[in-house]
Amino acid sequence: MPHPALAETRHRPFALPARGWSLSMRWADLLFLHWRVPAAALRPHLPAGLELETFDGSAWLGVVPFRMVDTRFRYLPRLPTAHTFPELNLRSYVRHGDRAGVWFWSLDAHSRLTVEGARLSFGLPYFQARMACTRDGERVDYRSERVDRRGPVARFRASWQSRGDGVPAAPGTLEHWLVERYCLFAQRRGRLVCGEIAHAPWRLSPAELQLAGCDMARLVGVEFTTPPDSVLAAMPIDVVAWSPVGVGV
Repeated sequence: MPHPALAETRHRPFALPARGWSLSMRWADLLFLHWRVPAAALRPHLPAGLELETFDGSAWLGVVPFRMVDTRFRYLPRLPTAHTFPELNLRSYVRHGDRAGVWFWSLDAHSRLTVEGARLSFGLPYFQARMACTRDGERVDYRSERVDRRGPVARFRASWQSRGDGVPAAPGTLEHWLVERYCLFAQRRGRLVCGEIAHAPWRLSPAELQLAGCDMARLVGVEFTTPPDSVLAAMPIDVVAWSPVGVGV
């Protein structure tokens, strides 16, 4: 029986990899926060081979808190300390050739095994953090404080509540451009790599946000001094991921 994440894939902009996926997970209590930023603030930080994408003339920085649930490698049982934990990402949007994807500036996680394993195997800039994500009805409370000395101090504290039923984003809209992306790029041992994912289309709704603090973009020299330009809550979603492979520069 195919994985639930593969039940609907026609919306992906490119074909599924011919090889088998390696990791499955469920993303829950997820919030997309996005700020419009000048492209010139981010381009110098990208590696060779990647083009920064813009929408309406601006680059976008996303802060994405969520919970990883039931994370496991294919054919293997769940790891006791690395299958369910909070995670918090700082991301932007890039292109390599004809393929658009995500570039992660940082990924904070409340799982040391995940942090070290992902750094080694995926080349992703994971950091250890003290984190908590709790839910009371429709309200989600989330906090994170980085404790990993490999990155600058970074804190996040917010509460949110979705408003309305989640619906897919319409193609051509900012919301669709921000979230409907099915690959990531990273640098592993100095080489540019690309990893793909598959899942059903995101189902999104507006959210009422109380943002108590967010300095996650300090790593790229950006300070958030205004509320986010886009706030979207997402319904839980099943995901499969393929191990990254090298791409030409």
